[in-house]
Amino acid sequence: MKIWIDLSNSPHSLLFPPIARRLEELGHEVLVTARDNAQTVALARPRFPELTVIGGESPGGAARKAGALVGRIGALARWARTTRPEIALSHNSYAQVVAARLLRIPSVTAMDFEHQPANHVAFRLASRVLLPEAMRSLDLRRFGLRARRTRFYPGLKEEIYLADFVPDSVDLDELGIEQHAGDVLVVCRTPPSRAMYHRFANELFGEVVRLVAGAPRTSVIVLARHPEQRAALRALALPRLVVPEAVVEARGLMRAADLFIGAGGTMTREAALLGVPTYSVFAGKRPAVDRWLEERGLLRRLERAEEILPLASRSTEPVPLSELEARGKYLTAWFVDNTVAVGEKGDGYVRTSKGS
Repeated sequence: MKIWIDLSNSPHSLLFPPIARRLEELGHEVLVTARDNAQTVALARPRFPELTVIGGESPGGAARKAGALVGRIGALARWARTTRPEIALSHNSYAQVVAARLLRIPSVTAMDFEHQPANHVAFRLASRVLLPEAMRSLDLRRFGLRARRTRFYPGLKEEIYLADFVPDSVDLDELGIEQHAGDVLVVCRTPPSRAMYHRFANELFGEVVRLVAGAPRTSVIVLARHPEQRAALRALALPRLVVPEAVVEARGLMRAADLFIGAGGTMTREAALLGVPTYSVFAGKRPAVDRWLEERGLLRRLERAEEILPLASRSTEPVPLSELEARGKYLTAWFVDNTVAVGEKGDGYVRTSKGS
């Protein structure tokens, strides 16, 4: 079968390579489109050299966001009419789900954040929705999702691609950081400031960054999503604060850190699953997957900046790579099986001879 993967956000560029490889091992053809949003294309291009870029950054304002979404749906539909995929696969790319529905292409989408307003779109239109077990207790019917189209997987999506990276030694000198024995390295991730579900400032994140960057023998690396975030952080003029301009391999950096502070979702969960002491300052509604990590002692939610103190070098080793690999292989096979099954069964869609 010809399977179309759409990458609409940075984490998807890491999530889908293991899945794509497994699909190709089984004899399927994989086609990839990507939205030029945040670090999506920069991360995806080395992994999918032949990807097609369709769409760009999400603009400010609800009307402009809606216009950009409609434009991308149309562009994806035109692309798909030419390439004629048989299954569409994404992690809540609602533009792809709508385009696939217009062309009567069966679609499979995954999701792990129940507070995303656009869930109504993907959950109602997708042929199959893949969700983490942590979301099973939620009332998903309010999003238009029915049990017959839902499958739950044990674990978190981040486990798929944590198994796919080989940790290299992190060259902190290249980032302008001098580390000595006893020094503390803190890695932070900025808020998803342009996301539909994050329409407010995160003052706590700024307070935490100022606090840890001012602590003795502490270096702070902040991985920013957007140019305006980098500019604001650099304007703080904190001597031990580094804001990389280029895309960095965040998983290796997080694994080397003494602690991680996340104002978003995906990287926060990655750090927690890697076994790094992890704190969340996400300002939105707490998702079920974060509660799942908190219940297991892998994540702590900060209410005040001072709760991060005292800072200290980590005393535990990261999760063994063999354990990450085993979990990743299992979940990769699960995603592939549930995707291929939709194409084999047709899942209710009847394709015309022209695929439209």
